[in-house]
Amino acid sequence: MSPRLAASLLAAALLFAAITNYVPAFVDAEGRVFGLFRLDIYKDALHLASALWALAAVAMGRAASISFLKVFGTLYFVDGVCGVLTGASFLDLSLFIHGIARDMPWMISFLSSIPHLALGGFGIAAGWLGARRG
Repeated sequence: MSPRLAASLLAAALLFAAITNYVPAFVDAEGRVFGLFRLDIYKDALHLASALWALAAVAMGRAASISFLKVFGTLYFVDGVCGVLTGASFLDLSLFIHGIARDMPWMISFLSSIPHLALGGFGIAAGWLGARRG
């Protein structure tokens, strides 16, 4: 897969993440997206900014897309690992503001972190494989 296509797919996924909080079908009665986690305007803005970063990289070309995939992928994947281990995120600063989410069941922490692990892993793989293919 080309790095530009991979960055475009991540942009689409991030735009989807930015809008899920505003689609009633995705939000339960307690305000949790997919019944797992709460999003707020701050997290939505981070998803939107990341999507715009991805689209800017796509527009700038292959090298920028590879750089985006490597940096974004690494940050997002590490954030997912942090989420599994602590129930909190460092990218939105919740780990530093609220600390470790001790009251969150491990399975919820894991399930809530799957998007970051999957998208981050995809970015890492696409970035490094795209760079190797010359």
